[in-house]
Amino acid sequence: MKAVRFLEVGGPEVLQYVDVEQPRPAAGQVRIRVAASAFSSADTGMRAGVLPIPVTLPHVPGYDVSGTVDALGDGVQGFAAGDAVIAFLPMGEDGGAAEYVVAPADVLVHAPTSIPLADAAALPSVALTAQQALFDDGGLQAGQRVFIVGAGGVVGKYAVRLAKRAGAYVIATASPRSADAVRAAGADEVVDHTVSSLREAVAEPVDLLLNLAPIEPAEFAALVELVRSGGVVVSTTAWMPAPDDAERGVRSVVVFVRSDLAQLAELVRLVDAGELRVEVSRRIPLAELPALHAEAAEGPVSGKVIVLPEAV
Repeated sequence: MKAVRFLEVGGPEVLQYVDVEQPRPAAGQVRIRVAASAFSSADTGMRAGVLPIPVTLPHVPGYDVSGTVDALGDGVQGFAAGDAVIAFLPMGEDGGAAEYVVAPADVLVHAPTSIPLADAAALPSVALTAQQALFDDGGLQAGQRVFIVGAGGVVGKYAVRLAKRAGAYVIATASPRSADAVRAAGADEVVDHTVSSLREAVAEPVDLLLNLAPIEPAEFAALVELVRSGGVVVSTTAWMPAPDDAERGVRSVVVFVRSDLAQLAELVRLVDAGELRVEVSRRIPLAELPALHAEAAEGPVSGKVIVLPEAV
């Protein structure tokens, strides 16, 4: 089968598009015929060796995957050959940038039926990140105010929709390019971060500050003043700590997304109910994944890109 993998950490040039042996599922695993995997900046960090996530070399990236069950290992229940599934794969194991991947059965859920199966690869880790940041780490409740910095990104729009669905008042930052999409996701207020001071744009204290953007540490620290006493600062920027204010009881949390079957199944239900929208900005063939890593090395890749094992 075809796969993209790297044998050593380094720049995009270490990625190879090669023929490899088709994996076989062990006990408790399934083999998935991949419909698509989703590109993530974390893949580039693991490839470069700068993220503290150990991988076994050679390594196939792509921890978000969609596809159909192709074979079952011993002891697997709840799935059958031909089932359409999605998964947030263990990040240290081989991912879905291949024609087939094996996965523990306990990370799979049945795929949404209302969208193309390939597009469903864009859902797992980003939607789980939004869910866990808002509710597990941030403790967001109905009637509270949340300020989402970087709402125009792929995690941000999920966060806006989930927060509004929970009954929160949502203030969100966005560029002019993404402002309409953030408004459509349900934000009550949209702040143009290209022209406005974020500190001055929020008139009343918020219960939760959720940062999804690579802002300067000093600017981030200044935003903590917007959080009410006893509130929470949550950040997905794992490369820098999230500021707090112990004197006022404002705590901080850095999000490290984890697999959660119940949450992922609920997110799938919301997609099929029309309450969440899965957005895909680009679809590329597997052979072009090394070029996409090279593009990401030059600057952020906007939107969600899915990688198809067959030519687009």
